Amino acid sequence: MADDFAPLVTERLKLRPPVPQDAEEIHRLVNTWPVVRMLSRLPYPYPRALTDEWIASTVQQRADGRAYHLAITGQEAGSEMVIGCVGLRLDVAPRTGHLGYWVGQRFWGHGVAAEAAGRVVRWALANLPIDRVEAQVSIDNPASAAVLKRLGFRLTGRSTQHFLARGCEEPVDVFAATREDIFGHVETGAPEAGQKPLLLVAACALIDIDGRVLLARRPEGKKMAGLWEFPGGKLNPGETPEAALIRELREELGIDVAAACLAPFAFASHAYERFHLLMPLYLCRRWQGFVQPLEGQTLAWVRPGKLMEYEMPAADKPLVPLLRDFL
Repeated sequence: MADDFAPLVTERLKLRPPVPQDAEEIHRLVNTWPVVRMLSRLPYPYPRALTDEWIASTVQQRADGRAYHLAITGQEAGSEMVIGCVGLRLDVAPRTGHLGYWVGQRFWGHGVAAEAAGRVVRWALANLPIDRVEAQVSIDNPASAAVLKRLGFRLTGRSTQHFLARGCEEPVDVFAATREDIFGHVETGAPEAGQKPLLLVAACALIDIDGRVLLARRPEGKKMAGLWEFPGGKLNPGETPEAALIRELREELGIDVAAACLAPFAFASHAYERFHLLMPLYLCRRWQGFVQPLEGQTLAWVRPGKLMEYEMPAADKPLVPLLRDFL
């Protein structure tokens, strides 16, 4: 089965799908009591054959979009070495990912877990159909809890979980993180006392010759990464909505739009927790150039009747039925 998963890269690490040649080293690193006692799903001793079975199973899980298990690798003397593993299981109904990771004892204390887990979480929230990531940590594993807090996870409660290696139920702390926890809040100007700042944004529904609407998925590293939206952006001081859209569409998509081709359609007024957003939506059917993703975003031309299937920011959602009914 072909596997086209592109490795995730950090400053020091590469996170890639495990391959059969990794089995011996993965087994050697994980099959120690200090490591395996913190992993609820693994027995101890951990049989060598289970490593081969697990690696083989990860291929189908990625293909099905059920889970993404990756080997954490680094470089030593110019050669790649396995350091540990990190994974995310998906629960699509509540749009939640479940994070797990371990690092070989030799590599503890070097920030590997935070670097690897953080990279996976940011990638997942920007690219997978989830809005939240959860993780459970044994209460006698303060180092792992510190990793999650460092990444932006919040402690949400306590539960119990069965640990195969220990042969008993153990209390675990439950952590969770949303897009805002990981990527931060949208920045705005300073508000008046007792008021929320007003954020002015212009958006455009580009409509092609087949009546499809262009949506863009915010890439990793941006606020609200992973959500689909109409192209556009914030107004600069003194800038009109039309001028802002002409600038944004050129910067984001590489197309030139004339102000006369921007038709005002509707607007959104939405109160977020830290600011109030006002966003006029324009329609555009004519432009020059070819639409291309210049800022790392994913693009999709969507039939009007399918727009509701794309997870969008709260401010955009009321505009969708208006646009669908109009088109």
